[in-house]
Amino acid sequence: MTKEGIFLVFCLEIYRYAKGMSGSEVMALFEKYRIDDYVVTYYEALHTTGEKYIVQDIDLYIAARQ
Repeated sequence: MTKEGIFLVFCLEIYRYAKGMSGSEVMALFEKYRIDDYVVTYYEALHTTGEKYIVQDIDLYIAARQ
């Protein structure tokens, strides 16, 4: 698995935990809004931030697409 793939799994897990969601709920959300593409594209910037920032950034990304 690539470093971006490993980081994507990390993002899924911290988002799941922060939001109290199941794994399948988070996967559906990430698929609906193509968050996987976002995380992989911006890996270089995102992987240097903290967990709280990543969750907030994903929330902002989703809000901008609703």
